Amino acid sequence: MAGAAGVIGIAPPVRIGERPDATDPAGAQKHGAPIAARPEPELKLSGVGHAFGPSAVLEGVELSVSRGETVALVGPSGCGKTTLLHLVAGLLPLREGAIENRFASTACMFQQPRLLPWKTARENVALGLKARGVARAERAGRADELGRRLGLSAQDLAKFPHELSGGMQSRVALARALVLDPQLLLLDEPFVSLDIGLKAELYALLAEHQASRGMAVLMITHDLMEAVRLSNRILVMVAEPGRIARRLALRGDPARRDDDWVYRSTAALLRDEVVRLSFGLHKAGVACEPALRVVGPGAIADLGTAAGAFAIEDDPPATKPSAHRC
Repeated sequence: MAGAAGVIGIAPPVRIGERPDATDPAGAQKHGAPIAARPEPELKLSGVGHAFGPSAVLEGVELSVSRGETVALVGPSGCGKTTLLHLVAGLLPLREGAIENRFASTACMFQQPRLLPWKTARENVALGLKARGVARAERAGRADELGRRLGLSAQDLAKFPHELSGGMQSRVALARALVLDPQLLLLDEPFVSLDIGLKAELYALLAEHQASRGMAVLMITHDLMEAVRLSNRILVMVAEPGRIARRLALRGDPARRDDDWVYRSTAALLRDEVVRLSFGLHKAGVACEPALRVVGPGAIADLGTAAGAFAIEDDPPATKPSAHRC
């Protein structure tokens, strides 16, 4: 792992009780067993909980991410989103529940670029490849190729981090994650400090790479509009302890969503009572309009001007607002 560098390559965990060669043809033949089909890549969390000392941070978290899918975790500060991502990345020990990662490779991108200041942009992009033992010439070539795709010229790649703008540093950090060709990318609000123009550029570059590679993405964001623009599913978390209170499936291909659709859908989402409760938007004596009407599992969301944009995947659990929320 290279946590200080802001990108991590993670091997999928071996599940307890599974024979390591159960899905390997050579191993199966060696044991005289029938060859099992190799399972589809998937990340699955079951009953995940976590605590720091006596304080429960997460409780009963269940989620899955499939190949080519983007799942966004949204919620207020302190609801455990980053802790959950760190558990998936293996940066924290798992204390409760199970995490099964069937993706062959995983990479992370954090809020800050975390570039090594004594290395050039090219060397920072190629850092993970160096850790994998890739030859110098090959890793430089791959860094240059991906850098060009992300708008980094040869001159940019030869610079040190302090010579790059914040937007350029973010491009380098994204290139460093993508050059590893991960099957699963974990994003912890990497676009939060960028202006809307740079965000739009990086959104497009990420979507292009994802479409060409079938990469799965699990992202954390406070920005509901960002979640609506990029994701296939949105999981809304509440705090004390952190848990998923609303699961929404978004209709249509994210690449085909225009600004008008995103604005209208975000506005509709902000009228949902559970979403408003999660972010503490309720005010005493003011009732929220129930924009998302739950009929049952798989129910279609009633979203007014954005009708049909979302489907509610299941009934949300009861939520208890904290004392400072109404």
